[in-house]
Amino acid sequence: MGKFYNEALLPDELRRSYDVYDRIRELGIPLGSFDEDVVSLEGAGIAAAVVQESGLVYLSGTSAGTYPMNDDAARIEHGFQAAQDTADTLIRRLHWTLSCGGEGDLNDVLYTVKALGMVVSPGGGASGAAPAVTNGFSFRWHSVFGGPRSDYAEDGVDPGGFAGIHARSAMGGFDGKFSIEPEIIVAIPPALAREIITNRGWVFPLPPVMLDKVRAAR
Repeated sequence: MGKFYNEALLPDELRRSYDVYDRIRELGIPLGSFDEDVVSLEGAGIAAAVVQESGLVYLSGTSAGTYPMNDDAARIEHGFQAAQDTADTLIRRLHWTLSCGGEGDLNDVLYTVKALGMVVSPGGGASGAAPAVTNGFSFRWHSVFGGPRSDYAEDGVDPGGFAGIHARSAMGGFDGKFSIEPEIIVAIPPALAREIITNRGWVFPLPPVMLDKVRAAR
């Protein structure tokens, strides 16, 4: 487990007993590289992630998919796969948010707090596809961090725990040239949050001066 995880206030019965990165490799989720993913905040309009001193990490949404959603089974499957792709993107982003300065990594994630899935679909009650589509995002989070709908679950129970299950809203009626845009909030140990903020600030990508600092320390 992560160096901060073992000191966190969690019931022993709900602690993960596996390395998150083993599952990430088995699931084929790419994590990129420092040079590709750890970049400057210069010129950015929004942050990709914000670390709050309490231990909450807010990840901005990312979009995927080609088609708007409706209640056709094939179209829902397209959206489900797109949602899974967005989960992979945010897991990759979270990895670098926690690890780029050497402070922690994904094994320090305590649990997942809240997700929001914004699905491109007709409004006015014409489609009820949003929850089924957003499941692609949520269930991928289960598979990595533990949850009842994980690829590793048996009879609805993941032997790795429940750190991936989360509160969620899934809403349709949005417009856009994609299928879904989810965002998510996770919890990390407050001690890790404070170390990240003290070392390189609360925002990812990094302010230019902090990017220079982190690069120099590698």
